[in-house]
Amino acid sequence: MRYVSTRDNSKEHNFEDVFIKGLADDGGLYLPKSLNKYNVEELSKLKNLNYNELSTEIINQFSSDFISKEKLSSLINKSYSTFREKEVVKLSKVGELKLLELFHGPTLAFKDIAMQFIGNLYEYYLSKNDKKINIVVATSGDTGAAAIDAIKGRSNLNIFVLHPNNKISSIQRKLMTTVVEKNVFNIAIDGNFDDCQNIVKSMFLDLEFSKSINMSGVNSINWARIITQTVYYFYSYFRLDKETVSFSVPTGNFGDVFAGYLAKKMGLPIDKLIVATNENDILHRAISKGDYTSREVKETSSPSMDIQLASNFERLIYYINNSDSKITADIMKKIKQNSHQIEKNNLEIIQKDFLSESCNEQETLDIIKKNYEENNIILDPHTAVGVGAAYKLSFNDCVVLSTAHPCKFPDATNNAINKHKKLPQQLQHVLNKNENFQVLKNNIEEVKNFIKRKV
Repeated sequence: MRYVSTRDNSKEHNFEDVFIKGLADDGGLYLPKSLNKYNVEELSKLKNLNYNELSTEIINQFSSDFISKEKLSSLINKSYSTFREKEVVKLSKVGELKLLELFHGPTLAFKDIAMQFIGNLYEYYLSKNDKKINIVVATSGDTGAAAIDAIKGRSNLNIFVLHPNNKISSIQRKLMTTVVEKNVFNIAIDGNFDDCQNIVKSMFLDLEFSKSINMSGVNSINWARIITQTVYYFYSYFRLDKETVSFSVPTGNFGDVFAGYLAKKMGLPIDKLIVATNENDILHRAISKGDYTSREVKETSSPSMDIQLASNFERLIYYINNSDSKITADIMKKIKQNSHQIEKNNLEIIQKDFLSESCNEQETLDIIKKNYEENNIILDPHTAVGVGAAYKLSFNDCVVLSTAHPCKFPDATNNAINKHKKLPQQLQHVLNKNENFQVLKNNIEEVKNFIKRKV
């Protein structure tokens, strides 16, 4: 399979380029030049595969020029061997809704599903190449911990994680900052997640700097993450055995819900993808009204969604504009200037596949309380937003992606129900261990200088 950038589709790339670079040199995101679509007969052959087998079949479509199917299968088995669920994910119920539990990996968040695989994929790449890679990633809470767990202690890999200082939960932070391996560096930026993300993107675009440190990225823009996350949409559809399924997805950077859109483009019978946002509702405004203008980021109890500019939305912009990279590049310039209104015809195209809703802070706490009282289930605040969006849209029979374990957000659940889940025993140690992180100003030169000193 060949890949192109959303901002210049005249050049073709292989999977290795896409995986190692993450972000295209022109600032665009990678997408397949063409996409195979499963027919009914092909879908039926996938139906009875276990999670690892299904992952192998789907990911192999995108990476066969980089890794053999046999080796890919081995890496996937290794990646998920430590998950608490044998089938990696689990379907459960909350009232009439289905929950797709994605938090059974080592850091209790859906990010583990992609990150554990990516960590092993880096190791495979480095086993064939005499190089050292420096991974730089921004996190709104969960990505950093998942990436660190996947990369820590590996040879010829360093990881630098930027998080917004004092704007993620203490558990999210401690899962990152108590790691003692020498190849892990935590940076707290005096700003919000968008500031962290802008610094990382700017470093990628500084080709002299990024090439000098052999920089790579594992944010949700990395195509390897998208295709890995696509698998659980297929898996849950097959286990529910319905003609069509809709999904409600707690959404920040648009990566997880874009994986669902990719699954639909690959032939999976998905009806609607509900984009569920908290008070930082730019995606809800964009999908419901075409208003893609950013506002000031609000701090909420669901910090992984405290984002205004969602990076992966660019991929959708490319597709709805008939894969025209020039139009996409022009639109991204307008978005950077905070002046983009989605045209009516494009909005109608988006709304064929997507719906959206937002939940404010009080609504989120009320949803946690309601589901505890009625179903004896404690939801984390992100999952609560996904449940709340489904309620508001009267989608009572859809699948809500449950993206994080509630124990990571004790303040939110304490506020809602005066209770919180405890961390699993194997992670209790992070509560009392010393933390190690560097606080830096929201300044790209400061961050670059810090990284250069450490590599």
